[in-house]
Amino acid sequence: MIIWLNGTFGAGKTTTAAELVEIVPTATIFDAEQVGFMLRHVQGLPRLGDFQHWPPWRGLVVQTATHLLDYLGGVLVIPQTVLIEKYWTEIRTGLGKAGIPLRHFLLHTDRDTLAHRIETDPVETGARQWRLEHLPQYQKALPWLRREAEVVDTSALLPKQVAEVVATKAGIGDTRTRLDT
Repeated sequence: MIIWLNGTFGAGKTTTAAELVEIVPTATIFDAEQVGFMLRHVQGLPRLGDFQHWPPWRGLVVQTATHLLDYLGGVLVIPQTVLIEKYWTEIRTGLGKAGIPLRHFLLHTDRDTLAHRIETDPVETGARQWRLEHLPQYQKALPWLRREAEVVDTSALLPKQVAEVVATKAGIGDTRTRLDT
């Protein structure tokens, strides 16, 4: 199974993914962004500003995830923002053709809480402005994201609690959500 954690930049996808692999022993993180970093070194690809615009990125993410699951088994957790519906449809369709069960979760919080989290993030300080500038693109994508993903409101939850909610909704790990911890 693949658990895809979507949401705007700075929503807590990577942190939630790390918590998820702690509570689900068969889970492994696959950072699909690394596929994009690899492709940046390929000469001849047009400079489009975002590696997701390259069709090979989307195809390679599907192929890499498929091969990783074949090799590792278990649950593959992919924390990756995808805000263009056409790109998501291509990825979802490719994984479906490969016969891979997919659970798509949108980690969401209100704009003020998100802006506060981005501005106070001690780890990704260099990405603050870039993340804030991409909030309008996220807002524009919200209608289709709400249709395509299970929304997890992270406003009042710690990352471990978000991971527990995701695990419970996906039917993996403990079926009880321990929101009191």
